[in-house]
Amino acid sequence: MTIRVIVVDDSATMRGVITATLQADPEIEVVGQAKEPHEARQLIKQLAPDVITLDIEMPTMDGLEFLDKIMRLRPTPVVMVSTLTQAGADVNLRALEIGAFDCVPKPSAYNPDSFAQLAEKVKAAAKSRCRTPSVRRIVAPPPPVVPRGVYMPDGRIVAIGSSTGGVEALVEILSKFPANCPPTIISQHMPPTFTKSFAARLNKLCAPEISEAREGDRLETGRVFIAPGEMHLELVAGGMPGIHLSQAERVNGHRPSVDVMFASVRRVRGGRVIGVILTGLGRDGAEGLLALRQAGAETIGQDEASCVVYGMPRAAFEIGAVGMQVPLERIGERIIARTNAKHGERVA
Repeated sequence: MTIRVIVVDDSATMRGVITATLQADPEIEVVGQAKEPHEARQLIKQLAPDVITLDIEMPTMDGLEFLDKIMRLRPTPVVMVSTLTQAGADVNLRALEIGAFDCVPKPSAYNPDSFAQLAEKVKAAAKSRCRTPSVRRIVAPPPPVVPRGVYMPDGRIVAIGSSTGGVEALVEILSKFPANCPPTIISQHMPPTFTKSFAARLNKLCAPEISEAREGDRLETGRVFIAPGEMHLELVAGGMPGIHLSQAERVNGHRPSVDVMFASVRRVRGGRVIGVILTGLGRDGAEGLLALRQAGAETIGQDEASCVVYGMPRAAFEIGAVGMQVPLERIGERIIARTNAKHGERVA
């Protein structure tokens, strides 16, 4: 079945580029174009598209305001198309929290091929579970999953891989972590500039110290590190493992790659790991998670019902890499329960 798309952007040139990119795929038809939200609203009512592409900066109405109206009044999968500035990163993260399916940067001298995956993301959006706003309710760190003094990390580290839908998923998981959580590393498929803003936002919302990873950072109790966009995150051996960042070739089409991170974790820590794979397109992380499980690590996959896109967790599950499938709302507490050295006081 053909996927029907409306393109919303105040630039006629950009509307043309997006339309040409999408219609090069025989499974997609652009049924309408709009230069501003009021025009777009009429087209959406008239044409009932499967997916909308939406620019953030438009006249007459802020793109976020319009996105909020779409998600509340006529929930439709939306792919945000915007610039890659630092300010744009903050706004795009807000869009993902409101319910946008994903964000794709506009082509630039730095990233001329940014639309290479636009059609695939639009097709995935058409098949996704359209989300209503939910993350916005988190305005302050919720109480940790265990009372202070009841949790003591058992020495294992946590490695998490995520992609489309990962912004919401990671907030849900890390908000369950106590301040003295196990050392945690995360590879989330996200453009550069986005990851620094995302880490800063998580740091405000959650109890642990959360930051974008830097070369030479050491894993410590109570620290969570997020791979920078366009950088692979790997562990290197030491008294307490350290972080190495690189711009080596993409793996599975991604940098950072979850498989690269998982492979390094296995080399450095063997089975003394909890590996987690979350919502996302494709199969990045599946082979690496399988290697971790074969080395004796506990492995968790987000279940299909709670995924925005059941791609990466499905690929991992189908090859036997997932030891247990868990709903998103239970993953954070499951990690803390399984890494609690005070075994007699573990939560469920």
